[in-house]
Amino acid sequence: MIMYSRELTVAWGESDPFGLVYYPMMFTWFNEAEHELLRALGFPTNKLIKESRTAFVMGDVHFRFIGPAAYGDKVRTTIQLHKMTDSTLHWNCKAVQASSGDVITEGRAIRIYAEILEDGNLKAADIPDYIRDALSKPGGLIDLPDQEE
Repeated sequence: MIMYSRELTVAWGESDPFGLVYYPMMFTWFNEAEHELLRALGFPTNKLIKESRTAFVMGDVHFRFIGPAAYGDKVRTTIQLHKMTDSTLHWNCKAVQASSGDVITEGRAIRIYAEILEDGNLKAADIPDYIRDALSKPGGLIDLPDQEE
């Protein structure tokens, strides 16, 4: 299934002086990668909300810190779709030092495709075939160009 990889530079404040990456940053790195991929495939969150009152919402995340990443380090993050159910996407996530390939963090995340109800609550919905088809293509995408939402 589809995979996406991008390189980032560790910003000031994303890790401590010893290179321990703060947990929220692990989540942010992979969250941004997923949003970039969906945007590049034509499914940016703001478009889904506006046109179909749907969105992919976070259902569950698990990340573990493995090795250091300090301010200024180049990091390659990769997300790979592991499984797709009627209403969920299961991603495997990994971040490595771009220069050495040493693993910094790895984990998994589950997104739920949800309908936004009139009262603002969410209800799981089946992922439409056109999104399912786009995500089912084998292969990978690397460092997609910036696209407007």
